[in-house]
Amino acid sequence: MQRLADRVSGIFVPIVIAIAVATLGAWLGAGFPASAAFTAAVAVLIIACPCALGLATPTALLVGTGRGAQMGILIKGPEILESTRKVDTVVLDKTGTVTSGRMTLTAVHTAEGVDRGELLRLAGAVEDASEHPIAQAVAAAATREAGTLPLVEGFAAIEGRGVQGVVDGRAVLVGRDSLLAEWSQHLPAALAAAKSEAERRGTAIAVGWDGEARGVLVVADTVKPTSAQAIAQLKSLGLAPILLTGDNRAVAEQIAAEVGIAEVIAEVLPKEKVDVVTRLQSEGRVVAMIGDGVNDAAALAQADLGLAMGTGTDVAIEASDITLVRGDLRSAADAIRLSRKTLGAIKGNLFWAFAYNVAAIPLAALGLLNPMLAGAAMAFSSVFVVGNSLRLRSFRSQAADPSPAAATASRERTPQTVSAETI
Repeated sequence: MQRLADRVSGIFVPIVIAIAVATLGAWLGAGFPASAAFTAAVAVLIIACPCALGLATPTALLVGTGRGAQMGILIKGPEILESTRKVDTVVLDKTGTVTSGRMTLTAVHTAEGVDRGELLRLAGAVEDASEHPIAQAVAAAATREAGTLPLVEGFAAIEGRGVQGVVDGRAVLVGRDSLLAEWSQHLPAALAAAKSEAERRGTAIAVGWDGEARGVLVVADTVKPTSAQAIAQLKSLGLAPILLTGDNRAVAEQIAAEVGIAEVIAEVLPKEKVDVVTRLQSEGRVVAMIGDGVNDAAALAQADLGLAMGTGTDVAIEASDITLVRGDLRSAADAIRLSRKTLGAIKGNLFWAFAYNVAAIPLAALGLLNPMLAGAAMAFSSVFVVGNSLRLRSFRSQAADPSPAAATASRERTPQTVSAETI
């Protein structure tokens, strides 16, 4: 929009100079005194001075981005604002974005003859080497129950599948049952049934060593209390929300229903998230992506607008266009509203600055404005533009003023355990 204003000024200024020269010639040709002719020509130049055009964009950007910073919304560049007006789809990562990301171990199921403490000790030792929230939840529970964890050797993380390592001479696998199946470690019927039941409430992780599946650990997360309100606000902005997660579909749909999301894309590996965003773009959608983890970075960069939770990883923040410092999903709706209001202020500034000058040029050319009045009028247009931009300082977050529907949903919602993305 600033470049558009520059192009308009590049055409507008020569035309105004030509009009001023034509005005001078017309007045002289009509037999008026030279002083009157020069007064009219100078009035044309003064009233048409495009100061307001030059102020229209930068003043609104300055106030808008400054107000965003006060609210914990960091916009990396002014060009980001223009991306928000066309966005029609918002893709949301689940863990740490819609949910709190604070996982806890809720249940332990062991195979026949397997000691619970031994299962936790070996699984916790391998998980302790991973930085994933689920792994840390298992490691923390194992430390509380089994004490100091043994060291792990040959640790390896299999993307989207799980982890493996050697503990006390035993090759331990922790992750999806498909990972264990690759090593011919199949869940017994009792464990398979327990896992199937657990996946309705959380994430079930299989554990195996010495060629056999030994147990299932259940880890759960909670939905952020503000997520339902945030989704309602995003919908009110005309955005279609989509929940994107690596969890199984049953759990993902449970979470989506709780916060009001109709479309769910589940059981997606980390590297496939960017493919989902690309596919949506190929369908003609303009996509915003909200995430917080390392595995969201590529999707954040691919999206037309990337928003990273400030409580997330540095990689995600670096790949995003807007950083939400508070980690509150409602800030995403505030960021888009603020961006659109800033764009609206810029458009209003450009329209009035240009229209004001164009409308006053005929008056000046006809001698109805003397240079002193033209100067005052021109200055007023600049003051108007600055004043219109300063209105953005009154922008307020909707977080403290929830809609009745969102407030009711928040009061009626009872704490539930929901799953976190599999390792």
